Amino acid sequence: MDKMLSLIVPVYNEEEVLQISFEKMDAEMKKIGYPYEIIYVNDGSRDGSMSILRKIANKNPQVKVRSFSRNFGHQTAVTCGMDAAKGDALIIIDVDLQDPPEVIEDMVKAWENGADIAYGKRLKRKGETIFKKFTAFCYYRMLKAMSANAIPLDTGDFRLIDRKVADIFLKMREHNRFLRGMSGWMGFEAVPVEYVRNERYAGKTKYTLKKMLRLAMDGIIGFSDRPLTLCGGFGALTLGIGGLGLITLIILACCAVSFPAWLWAIDGMVILQAMTFLFLGIQGSYMNRMYDELKARPLYIVAEDLNLD
Repeated sequence: MDKMLSLIVPVYNEEEVLQISFEKMDAEMKKIGYPYEIIYVNDGSRDGSMSILRKIANKNPQVKVRSFSRNFGHQTAVTCGMDAAKGDALIIIDVDLQDPPEVIEDMVKAWENGADIAYGKRLKRKGETIFKKFTAFCYYRMLKAMSANAIPLDTGDFRLIDRKVADIFLKMREHNRFLRGMSGWMGFEAVPVEYVRNERYAGKTKYTLKKMLRLAMDGIIGFSDRPLTLCGGFGALTLGIGGLGLITLIILACCAVSFPAWLWAIDGMVILQAMTFLFLGIQGSYMNRMYDELKARPLYIVAEDLNLD
């Protein structure tokens, strides 16, 4: 087989699970049968993770390691691994074994059948608190409702992407990265691979509530203009209510029906506030266009070329 697979594994303080994780992932990659490389990105670990990675790399030439000077974050670590990857297909997986390495084979089969992206879709999440499950459920549905591009529900970064998709990823160099949103923005053919997410094998999750909220904000702000334009919609609604109130007051006054004079002032304030929200919505629309330009993403993506160098 002349094609190659690249497995990208970000690492941050994972000394307790690193060795067993490598053994399971390496065995799975061998079973698939393609030539492969495993790229570990040490995201500024402060424990013994880097020492373990050195030992693994010394004994296994298919293992490559890139180490950051400090913690830059999970999404940046994945991008670093993609920069180094040489494979025809890139698989992104976390080191903690919550995403089973056995699912990689199904992703490769989907890729062989023509899928540009094969993403892991969680049927069940073992070992997670009710709070984590509930907030994840609400977040993914809110993100789908607000985003202009399709982002599949109940998915993470566990996925396989074709080389042409990876090349587009690497042209998108924004700092606040949300890889699953960027993947949806591209529009390539993506198929789900369903699986049950395991409990963490060892150690503690590195995604604290603060980091999860930051990632959630990156997803909403980076892939939805709704927060900017929401004011305009609220202003239009408020203006409609204020206009109906004004018409009602005029009719009552014409019919000589008595009512408190302060209702005129209240309705006037509602209309003025509605106008403020409308103008904020217009400003938001201009800001959204400037924001799109600042992101400097490619204007279009060519999925296939024929008879071209």
